[in-house]
Amino acid sequence: MNFDALREAIASDSPGRSRPALASLVDATPEEAEPLLLLGLQQSDMLLRQLSCSGLGHKPTPAGWEPLVNTLQNDPEVAVRAEAANALVSHGLERAWPLLLEAFQREREWLLRCSVLSAVAEHPEMSADQLLEIGRLALEDADGTVRVGGTEILGRLVRECPPDAAAVAEARVALAQLQHDEDHRVVAAALNGLQG
Repeated sequence: MNFDALREAIASDSPGRSRPALASLVDATPEEAEPLLLLGLQQSDMLLRQLSCSGLGHKPTPAGWEPLVNTLQNDPEVAVRAEAANALVSHGLERAWPLLLEAFQREREWLLRCSVLSAVAEHPEMSADQLLEIGRLALEDADGTVRVGGTEILGRLVRECPPDAAAVAEARVALAQLQHDEDHRVVAAALNGLQG
């Protein structure tokens, strides 16, 4: 693998050259890929930045953390911010959770919110209180897809957490109320959650 040639292609400002060069890093070690993925994050091409975030999630290194945080908070494109949110989870949920929660509260873009929900929905380290918090926030959204995601998270809470946990009782009450929601997808997700 000619890393000098890949570096030149990624920095070329030509999507036809930079994207395949970035994609070829799939077989590189995290240490080999890191500087080129970080270079990709600095380019103007939105898809290249998105792919770079994805790569930094699949090949996490300590140096990738801060650039991903910066991307989550400052990139002008929501698709890139959403990919950064996903990638941060691969650096550890405990470390990423405050940033994901803050982004979820700050952003109104459904794509970013759904990305955060999918990143944490099945994560084994999510606590009952964290699931309840993100689920409730999602239910306040105007977007039906985000609300369905929040309902599904409450369902996971009811199915998988100890039944005597306070968060589980709150989730059950919320799911019971959601059976009368205007959105049939939310109703279906609520019914499914209560059957757990």
